[in-house]
Amino acid sequence: MRASSFGAVAAILVLQTASAAAAAAPEIVTTDVTRFYQLYEATSAHPTVEQLDQYVVTGTPALQEFAKARNVTGARIAEKMAASPATYADARRCLAVLPAVSQRLTVAFAKLASVYPAAKFPPVTIVVGRGRPVGITSPAGVTIGLEALCAADFMDPNIEDRFVHNVAHEYGHIQQSDAQQALEPGQPDATVLRMSLMEGAAEFIAELISGDVGNYQHKAATKGKEAAIERAFVRDQDKTDLSAWMYNGPGDTDHPGDLGYWVGYRIVKSYYAHARDKRAALKEIFDLRDPKQFVAKSGWKPAR
Repeated sequence: MRASSFGAVAAILVLQTASAAAAAAPEIVTTDVTRFYQLYEATSAHPTVEQLDQYVVTGTPALQEFAKARNVTGARIAEKMAASPATYADARRCLAVLPAVSQRLTVAFAKLASVYPAAKFPPVTIVVGRGRPVGITSPAGVTIGLEALCAADFMDPNIEDRFVHNVAHEYGHIQQSDAQQALEPGQPDATVLRMSLMEGAAEFIAELISGDVGNYQHKAATKGKEAAIERAFVRDQDKTDLSAWMYNGPGDTDHPGDLGYWVGYRIVKSYYAHARDKRAALKEIFDLRDPKQFVAKSGWKPAR
């Protein structure tokens, strides 16, 4: 190849790389957090229900969607603030990590754009809610409850890491098919296996693009118990009662919570590791249709 042609190709590659990086740069919206803490300071940490209602209804579209989806109202925020004032006082320490979180997510999202060019990059909005949930996703973006994630000390003790890996986890959900995102506990298809693969896929994507999973606590909680956990999982995989595996909180040393996330992550990671075409594998992970077939192709077996 002539030098001039090589230079032209190199220039195109640079432009393509720059365009991908720009597309992957996360928009992290923190205006709701700013407004909440302005109100918090102005009222000496005792805003009225009416003021909190106004905070919600005049917030970003993401905050309003979050409020509607998870019943966040001024009354419920006030109730949580009265019952646990430290939750809201302590959450201010997490404000300081948000600039570094944004920088690291820029790198993580660029990695996602590289490994999966079809990826979507809606904004991330940080809000203040009623202490739960930690986060939700929709086609419009990722919404994270600052006070909820800040208080989740059972997760990664490094707050910056906790925010980065949990946002990356939620971005895994963003890439999933509409059918997967529409699944809710209690539906006939929402089995332990299917829901665990859905959450496990998000955990795997978090690790792939940001360096670690969101549910950091599972590393210690599962050590030496892998075989027993996975055998029990196989026994329960077809159940629609998720209470032993999903959305059951941190648990304790003897009964750690949300272990479906951990087993699902291990299955998805095995699927990706065994795939020759990694981009095709990611599409299959995001478009999961047949959980049993997916497990069979993954090469995963319960630990012994």
